[in-house]
Amino acid sequence: MSSRKIATERNLEQLIDAQQAIFDDNVAIRVSHVSKVYQIYASPKDRLKQAILARISRVFGRTPKRYFREFAAVQAANFEIRKGEIVGIIGKNGSGKSTLLQIICGTLYPTSGCVEINGRVAALLELGSGFNPEFTGRENVYMNASILGLTEAEIDLKYDDIVAFADIGEFIDRPVKTYSSGMLVRLAFGVIAHVDADILVVDEALSVGDAFFVQKCMRFLRSFMKTGTILFVSHDTGAVLNLCNTAIWLQGGEVMAQGDAKQVTDCYLKTLYESLQGGSGEISPSPTQPSRVVATRDMRLDFLNQTNLRNDIELFEFSEQGTSFGKLGARISNAYISDRNHQPLSWVVGGEAAELHVECSVFESLRNPIVGFQVRDRLGQVIFGDNTYVALLGQTLHASAGNTIIVSFSFVMPVLPVGDYTVSLAIADGTQDEHVQQHWLNDAISFKSHSSSVSSGLMGIPMQEIHMVVR
Repeated sequence: MSSRKIATERNLEQLIDAQQAIFDDNVAIRVSHVSKVYQIYASPKDRLKQAILARISRVFGRTPKRYFREFAAVQAANFEIRKGEIVGIIGKNGSGKSTLLQIICGTLYPTSGCVEINGRVAALLELGSGFNPEFTGRENVYMNASILGLTEAEIDLKYDDIVAFADIGEFIDRPVKTYSSGMLVRLAFGVIAHVDADILVVDEALSVGDAFFVQKCMRFLRSFMKTGTILFVSHDTGAVLNLCNTAIWLQGGEVMAQGDAKQVTDCYLKTLYESLQGGSGEISPSPTQPSRVVATRDMRLDFLNQTNLRNDIELFEFSEQGTSFGKLGARISNAYISDRNHQPLSWVVGGEAAELHVECSVFESLRNPIVGFQVRDRLGQVIFGDNTYVALLGQTLHASAGNTIIVSFSFVMPVLPVGDYTVSLAIADGTQDEHVQQHWLNDAISFKSHSSSVSSGLMGIPMQEIHMVVR
């Protein structure tokens, strides 16, 4: 009996060691059942009463009366972030993003649960956190870098690079309390960029930087992505899509979704719209059967110049299978891309004239319908798009139930890098700033760029002329 117990204990130790090895090799951050609950008091005297009664109750073994209400900033959060992942955290103000990050970074203790960290963490949280306002920038660099684990000798070696990255000039020897918010971010980012961290945590910090510094930070983040793990918090879903392959959506302190960044941000944006204008209508197959595109031609046949650099883009049929939301007073019923003669296309060439046609079925009266589109790459980043509001400003285009709205957008097709793209479509009622979303349909049309002359950037703009002279 005892020998089996010993063997079992040994097996358990081996299992624990194996699990620890797996964690060490693959997981950077593990958050397990983490909650943070605050006690909210109506007045200072209630806090005093609670403290006195709690001590008396401990003496007599009683449960004290509560003079507070509880607020759960984070509720039972569970997730893992693997090494090398770039994870975005999204959610509205008050959703618990900053609280969760502070717990992960160790500046705040959870009420329950635990966080396991594998590696050195460098964090850029609240603006100016970790800085003493009375110290100079130079003194704060040494203090902050030492908190993050560097020795004074290591800081000496990196100091010039930190100052060059921050680029705040003579202010480096002035007290931090004289800095603007942008200068604070520059200095803080300069430090965390040079402490050789394994995990980088950035919380909304880049929103106060100027364009040039933000670009410098983004270049650093892209370089850091090759070897490290990044936890990136932003209200800008475009920035999350640009940087992150995974996203975590927080709402009311709870993890609502975790997974592919595009899918999670789509769900978040849908919920955000619904919170502003009410729930979406029931999305079901279109009640009408619009005419589908059948007669198509291959635009490539019009071009005699055959080259592997020509931007051949394969178009696919309209689909209602993408995620969608809205009040459904109207809905997108069909869409296709054509040439300027309105001939539907199966292929289009980047740099040539094209038209996007959108048909909408109206079920409820719309005072001022707006139809728009967004072309997105495989990460969900918006490449280009437009809507009818500005172009038709001042025109009265009331639509009644039973009407069909037909819109066409004429443009020159950009030259697109090789890859997959989708077109999201929407119809709303109102103005550019204040409107009710009737139907937003993601991934209504998909297309694939097979070859391209684009060497950099999200897309290429066809040049009218390129001229060079050697004298």
